[in-house]
Amino acid sequence: MGAGLTACSAGAPADDIAVDAKAGQAAAPVAPPGRYRTLFEPCGAVAQATLKDLLPGAAALPDAERDKAYRGVAAVTYDTDRRVGCTWKADTPDTSHRLSLDIERVVSYDAAVSDDDRAQEVYVRKQLAAGIPVPPTTPPSPTTPPSPTGTPTGTPSAAGKPASGATTTAPSGKPSTGTPTTDAPSTGAPSTGPTSTGLEPRVLDGLGDVAYVDDILSTAGANSHQRAVSVVFRTSNVIVTVSYQEQTTGSAEAPDSAELQEKARNLARQLADRLEE
Repeated sequence: MGAGLTACSAGAPADDIAVDAKAGQAAAPVAPPGRYRTLFEPCGAVAQATLKDLLPGAAALPDAERDKAYRGVAAVTYDTDRRVGCTWKADTPDTSHRLSLDIERVVSYDAAVSDDDRAQEVYVRKQLAAGIPVPPTTPPSPTTPPSPTGTPTGTPSAAGKPASGATTTAPSGKPSTGTPTTDAPSTGAPSTGPTSTGLEPRVLDGLGDVAYVDDILSTAGANSHQRAVSVVFRTSNVIVTVSYQEQTTGSAEAPDSAELQEKARNLARQLADRLEE
């Protein structure tokens, strides 16, 4: 029996076993690259019809100045495959409009992190800097089991507060209509954005992979108001920022939030479609 055990162990040296173990190890996975390898030329990416809508003051300029306003000014960049931009501007005695694009292609130099994931990190930092919370990516926790049968829904809580959806009563005794409040007069410091419901800085749906809009109203002098709207979205490893500003002077009213947001969002959708081509 001793001879048999010796025969079984023979032919399987320790070195051979170590070689077999290494051969079975898989190579470390490499994160996939982003969808985009180049960027489009930004100054020619906006149709002239769109520029006429965004820069109404350009229509009154002499032909040479109007053409120059529509051409825009390209941003200084050292690698047009990594970052490009363009700026347009048109002024009138009462208003000034400024439009700018910033397009960045994010590349990850970590083999374990994809370009898309690195671009998401950059995008999240921009969103948090704008003061807009990032929605959680984990599924919500299980809801509380329903109350016992016979308990009516929508009843006041123990603290005496009305249930969700209940009509509140204004101090005058009249029911609140829920009409959004208007922007408060500016005191010189930038506000956190419009107070009207639905127009506050927020996350946007249906634009790229993720998107948000920021809106800031401030004073630019003794008798002037400036509103700056930014729409930022990410598609794969490209982040696009559309910045649209209007400044009014004299007796002109403060720029309208809804109008500027709509125009900026429309342009952002056009650029998102351009990336899909």
